[in-house]
Amino acid sequence: MDWATGIMVYLVIWWIMLFAVLPLGVSRVENPGPGQDRGAPEKPQILRKVVITSLVAAVVWIGFYILHQADIFNFRQWAGKY
Repeated sequence: MDWATGIMVYLVIWWIMLFAVLPLGVSRVENPGPGQDRGAPEKPQILRKVVITSLVAAVVWIGFYILHQADIFNFRQWAGKY
C-alpha cells in the first residue's frame, strides 16, 4: 500500500468513525428559543469528538495496515475476477 492509498483509507475510516462518535454525550435543549430546533444538541463538544474520532480511526487504520501487510486483505487477487 502506498502513502496515497493509506491516506485515503484513513480518511474513509475517519468519516465512518465520526458518524459513530457524533451521537455520544448529546443532550437536547430543554427550552429552545425562537428559531432553534428542539433536537439541536445543547453542547455539541465538536472538538472533543474530532479528537476521539482521530484517535479511534488511527487505531483502526493501524489494525487494517497490519492485516494488509500480513496479506490477509489482498484486494489485488480479486481485481482480475470482475
